[in-house]
Amino acid sequence: MDKQACDSKERQESAGSSICEVLQILGAKWAFLVLEELLNGTQRFNQLQRNLSIVKTQSLTDTLRHLESNGLVLRKVFPTVPVTVEYSLTEKGNDFQAALKEMDKWVQKWGNPVKSAESAGQTS
Repeated sequence: MDKQACDSKERQESAGSSICEVLQILGAKWAFLVLEELLNGTQRFNQLQRNLSIVKTQSLTDTLRHLESNGLVLRKVFPTVPVTVEYSLTEKGNDFQAALKEMDKWVQKWGNPVKSAESAGQTS
C-alpha cells in the first residue's frame, strides 16, 4: 500500500484507513528497528547509531525526528558540554511492543522460505 492509496478519500473512508494511519506514523524506513532498539532502554544518539550500524546518520536523525513528532519517542537534552541528548520511548512507543512481538511471531511462522532454505544449506 503506497502513500497515494492512503491519501485517497476512498481509502480513508474504508476499513483499511487504520492501516494507513499506522503506516503514516511508522512509515519512516527504519522506524521499526529504532523502536525495537529503544525497547532495550534509553540511549544516546551515538549508542543508537552503533547498535543500528546499517542505518546512516541522516536516516537515523530523520527517523528519530519522525517518531518524536508522532509521540513515540522522547528526546531529552542535557545542558552539558558538548550537549548530551538521550532518546527513550514514550508510553505510546512502549505500547507498540505488543505489535512488534506479534510481528516476530508471524515471521517465525511464515518467514521467507527461500532464506530459511539458504541458511539450512538447501539452495535451489
